[in-house]
Parts: sequence; C-alpha cells; structure tokens
Amino acid sequence: MTTTQASTPPNPQPHGQVAPIPLVVVVGPTASGKSGVAVALAKALDGEVLSADSVQVYRSFDIGTGKITREEMQGVPHHLLDRKRPGEPYDAACFQNDADHVIQDIHSRGKSVIVAGGTGLYIRALLHGLFDLPSDKTLRQELQQQIEERGSETMHRELQQVDPKAASWIAPRDKVRIVRALEVYQLSGRTYTEMVAEHGHREKRYPAHLIGIMPERKHLYATIEARITQMLQEGWSTEVESLRERGYDMSLKPMQAIGYRELNQMLDGALCPTETEARIRKSTKAYAKRQLTWFRKEDVTWYTSPHELLQDEELLVSLQQWTKDA
Repeated sequence: MTTTQASTPPNPQPHGQVAPIPLVVVVGPTASGKSGVAVALAKALDGEVLSADSVQVYRSFDIGTGKITREEMQGVPHHLLDRKRPGEPYDAACFQNDADHVIQDIHSRGKSVIVAGGTGLYIRALLHGLFDLPSDKTLRQELQQQIEERGSETMHRELQQVDPKAASWIAPRDKVRIVRALEVYQLSGRTYTEMVAEHGHREKRYPAHLIGIMPERKHLYATIEARITQMLQEGWSTEVESLRERGYDMSLKPMQAIGYRELNQMLDGALCPTETEARIRKSTKAYAKRQLTWFRKEDVTWYTSPHELLQDEELLVSLQQWTKDA
C-alpha cells in the first residue's frame, strides 16, 4: 500500500462545496478490478455505487465497456449506468450535476456513497468542480476542420510542443480534447495546464477518501489481454453491429471510444480482424497508462490488487467509522 500526492495538482476551481457528505472513491486503470471492489465496499459500508464512467453512462455500450452485470452487482444499487441514449450529449458538467443529485438522494436514505470509475475528468469535476476556459466558436470550427484534414495524431504532436503535460493524458486520437487544448492556447497564449494549475489545490466539494488499485504493469497488461479476448468472444463486434443498424455511427462520441472505434473500422472494411484486435490491445494499454498518470495527480491510497485492498481491515474499520460519523 502506498500513498501519492501531487505537489501542484491541476484541479479546476470548484463551484463551492456542495455538502459535507463523505465519499469513498475507488480509482484505477481499466481492468484493475474497481467494480468488484466498489460492490464489496458498498456491502461493507451499507452503501450504493455511483459510476464515474463516460461511456458506461450510455445504454447498449455493455460488452466493450466492461459494464457490471446485474449478477455482479450482488443486489447493490448502481447509479449513472445506462442513463443516456447513444445519440445524447453528455460531458463532465452533466455528470457533475447528475452525480450531485444522486449523492444527495443516497445520503438522504442513510446510505454511504461509493464512487467508482476510470474517467478522471468526471471524478475531478465531482470533487473539485469545473471552471470556465476561454472559447471561440469560429476558432474551434477551424481547428476541427484542421484535425479532420491533417489527422488527430499530427495535431496531438502540435499539442505536445506547446503543452506537453496536457498531451501526456490526452490520447492522440481524442479529437475533442486536442482541439479544446489548442483552442485555449491559441486564444490566451497560455497552456491549458497553466490555467488549470493556477487555481491551485482548492477545498474539495465533498470530503473524499480516494482508494486506488495499481497492479504491477506486467500483471495489468496480462489482465487487459485476457479481458479483450473475452469481450470479443462474448460478441463485442455484434454489439457494435447492432448499434450501427440502429443508426448510431462513428460521429457519436461513445462510438469513438477504444474498441468501438476500431470495430467500426473493421465493419467498414478498413481493418482486418487481426489488425483490429491488435489495435484494441495497444490502445487499451495506452489508455491504462494515461489513467494512472491522471490519478497520480490526486491524493490516493494505492493498493496493488483488489485482494490487498479488501484485506486491509484497518482501512475498512476507518471507512466504516468515517461514513457513520457523517
């Protein structure tokens, strides 16, 4: 077990503390076992789980997101799963608003709140709030046109030149965030990282205990490999085909998520199955690395496995007392 704390974490300015409702927040890279830990903690703390995942919020995105099943929930209520249709917009601000209402509801019923998910921006929005950055619709449209013409990886290299820290956690194919970071820089002459860090480490909107699972890299990658194989065997490509048949195409945000993007390309004839699988594996491992980079900016108590975490009796006792006293 280790604890890490960034000296100058780039936290957005909060819009004010919402309420002194304690949150237990489970973080970590994809395939680290967050969902199972969240269920176990919810049962131990008489709680309910709030999902912080930007793709699991959409209906019909099940296999490729590793969405927890009814059986795996073991009777523990889960919130903000399957909340939106694939064509509906959803972002960190929407999540923050929805999560605030869910937390109030859970707390009003005398239950503990367990937040679990791998979308770092959502968790940061919940704990620290969001703040306004400079924007210009015309410039954004110009950058969007450029990224379509020149490619996201080329534009990502440009971002690396002006804001290497932002580029370290923004994926080379994440067109939305690449455009936004470049837009902020071109409008202000300052980097996204500088503007966010300027707000400093402000008081959290909720008191929160962050617990993380950080497996040894070799073990994590092996788990990712096995998980992707299982997802494909369970019919991930069929899930994507079904979404396409219902009119949901690559222009939609969730269809650009890792795996869904590659499978769409395969179904379009641009990739063969072997290359598709190889790209999904590579992209997923890179995503796990970015997740760890993101969460290292927060004050997290880290464990190497779900088993190590759940065997820490001292932690469980302290969480029980902490949530009980709230």
